[in-house]
Amino acid sequence: MTDEKAAPVSGSILVVGGGISGLTTALEAAEVGYEVFLVEKNPYLGGRVAQLNQYFPKLCPPTCGLEINFKRIKDNPRIKVLTLAEVEKVEGGPGNYTVAVKLKPRYVNENCTCCGACADACQTEIASDYDFGMKQIKAAYLPFAMAFPARFVIAPEIVGTEDGQRAKQACPYDAVELEMQPKTLTLNVGAVVWATGWAPYDAKKMDNLGFGKYPNIITNMMMERLAAPNGPTLGKIVRPSDGKAPESVAFVQCAGSRDENYLPYCSYICCMASLKQATYLRSQYPEAKIYIFYIDLRAPGLRYERFYETIKKDPNVFFIKGKVAEVSADPATGNITVVAENAVTGEKIHQAVEMVVLATGMQPSAAVKKLPAAVKTSPDGFILNDYAAGGMLGAGCAHKPADVVSSNQNATGMALKAIQTLVRR
Repeated sequence: MTDEKAAPVSGSILVVGGGISGLTTALEAAEVGYEVFLVEKNPYLGGRVAQLNQYFPKLCPPTCGLEINFKRIKDNPRIKVLTLAEVEKVEGGPGNYTVAVKLKPRYVNENCTCCGACADACQTEIASDYDFGMKQIKAAYLPFAMAFPARFVIAPEIVGTEDGQRAKQACPYDAVELEMQPKTLTLNVGAVVWATGWAPYDAKKMDNLGFGKYPNIITNMMMERLAAPNGPTLGKIVRPSDGKAPESVAFVQCAGSRDENYLPYCSYICCMASLKQATYLRSQYPEAKIYIFYIDLRAPGLRYERFYETIKKDPNVFFIKGKVAEVSADPATGNITVVAENAVTGEKIHQAVEMVVLATGMQPSAAVKKLPAAVKTSPDGFILNDYAAGGMLGAGCAHKPADVVSSNQNATGMALKAIQTLVRR
C-alpha cells in the first residue's frame, strides 16, 4: 500500500494586509511552496503590532517577532510584497480570481540606502500617523527604525514643491523619484485571505469620555506609543498637556465596547492591554496610583489569569467595578475627574487623576471601509468564513477580536484553507 498525496495545482494566494496575521498567512503558504502576493496599504509591514511597546505572552517588544518574520520574507522569493497598495476590485470565484491592485507612489525607489540625507534636507513637517499624531516628523521619513521595506517615503505634500526638490537633490543615490505615478496591477490568484486587521474605535464618538476635548485623556494605543522607546517621548510616559510625570492614572475599560450605541461586543484584548499598561506605569513610577474602572475583567486563559492576579496584589492599583458615566477637567491643573457608580457598593465615585487612558474597542477594518469583494460579514464588520466554499477567507482580527497569539494561530489555519482551495480545484 502506497501513500497518496493530493497533487498541488498551479495557483497563487493573495494576502491582503501586512500585519501579524497577514505575515503569518503569507509565510506559512510560501514556505510550503506557494506563490504569495502580500498587499499592504501602509508603506511598511507589521500593522498594529509594529506600534506596540510590548505584547503578550512574554511582554516582548515587537522587534522580537517582526524581525524574524521580515527576514523570512526577504529570504523567500515566493513572496511578492506590495506596499502602499490597496485592492480595488475582486472578480471571479474560488481557484480563479482576478484582482485589481492600486499602487500609490512612494516617490523613493529601490536605490534607497536609508542614509537619511533626504530627511536632513527636508524642511516640511507632517503629523506622524504611526504615532497617532502625537509628534511631527519630516515629510521625507523612514516610518520606524526597523521598517520593512527598509526604504524612505516622500510625503505627497512636498511633491512639486521646493522642499521636494531639496530632498531629491540631497540624495546621493538617485533614490528620490518625484515623477512616480499611481498604477494598477492585475493579479490572477486562486485564493484571497483578508487579513485587514483592526482600527481603534474612534473615541471622539463618545462625548461623555472627553477624548479630543481634554488633552490628558488618551487612548490605549496612544499609551503604547508613549511607552515605546521609539515613540514620541522616547518611552517616557508623560502627560500630553505639560510633559509632567503622572502621579495618578485612570484606565476606563470598555470605552466603546459592550455598548449597543457603539460596539456591542467585547473586544477581547482591552482588559489585558490595560493590565499590561499598568506595568508600564509601575516600572517608571512605582508610587503612582492606578485606578481601573471596569464592567467585567476578562483574562482569557491561565497565563493571563496569573498576570491579573499579580497586578491585583499591587497596593497602588485599585479596581473599581463600575461604568464611567462622565469626565471633566480642571482648567488650572489639567487634572481629570472621573465619575462612576461603584456597582458593588452603590457609591457614586468622583476620582481625580492626572491622566486617563481609554481602553477603546477593536473595530474590524472592514467596518470602517467596505471590502471591494463579495465577502460576507457580520453586522459589526467581521468576516464570516465559508470554509466549505473556500476561496476568500478572513484571518486574525478581520475575522474576530483576538490577541497576537490567537491571531497567529488563526492565520496559520487560514493559510491551510487557502491552499486547500488551490489543491482541490
